[in-house]
Amino acid sequence: MPDTLDRSRTPLLTLITQEAIDRDYQVAASRAAARGEGADAARGPRHGYRVGVVVVVGLFAMLVTVAGVQTSQNADVDDASRASLIERIETRRATVRRLQDELAQLRAANASAESALRSLGRRYGDVRARRSQLGALTGCAPATGSGVRLRLDNPSYAGAAEQLRDSDLALVADGLWAAGAEAVAINGQRLNAHGGITNVGEAVEVNGVGVAPPFTVLAIGDRRTLASKFADSQAGLRFLALARQYGFEQKMDNVDDLHLPAAPAALCQLRSAENDQIKPQGQQGGDGP
Repeated sequence: MPDTLDRSRTPLLTLITQEAIDRDYQVAASRAAARGEGADAARGPRHGYRVGVVVVVGLFAMLVTVAGVQTSQNADVDDASRASLIERIETRRATVRRLQDELAQLRAANASAESALRSLGRRYGDVRARRSQLGALTGCAPATGSGVRLRLDNPSYAGAAEQLRDSDLALVADGLWAAGAEAVAINGQRLNAHGGITNVGEAVEVNGVGVAPPFTVLAIGDRRTLASKFADSQAGLRFLALARQYGFEQKMDNVDDLHLPAAPAALCQLRSAENDQIKPQGQQGGDGP
């Protein structure tokens, strides 16, 4: 059938029939073509969506697999690290416990040492006080305190037989000791058990050192009673009698602060004696008879 129809020459019935059939075919063909294009169009997006879903699922599966493998590897590393960390923690805890035990022991030892130190400090203080007391009594240490000062001198008219001698000074020292003096010095020479007062010709020596009048006698003790007790002592009474007889000049004063030196070092050396038992002649050794 030709594409174009000569409408002017074609009979009306034939034209109507042919055009009706052609129109129906055209409408049917147009609908079929429309349906085909629609199906293709619908099938295209759905097909692309499905491909995208498959690709996404594949990528997700790959990521999950990689993550699983990495997690497994990390789990092994984490387990090893955790075990190592636990071991280190336990080691540190053991070290801390050991150091705490050592600290407790050191604290106990320190407390014991402090107690011993305090005890030694008290004993040391007692020993020092005892040493000072003994030093003052023996004359081997300087002494300080209140007491009396006694000044003695020969009379202006005194001859050789009327001068103060060692025995007179010894009476003064004995009287002061009897009166309760704790330390006595004559012209700066401290008296003790190893020293002495002697005459060498007409000169007087104290501890081997020559002294000359006027004599200054210092005595540490109770200044409230020292002078009166000296006058009441036997040695003091004898000296006062000699002083009146020969006219010795004397003056005793109470002093608040006296400083007496120590005796010479040679007189403070410790000495000891041993009892050497000698067996009678004819006695043999051994314990038997």
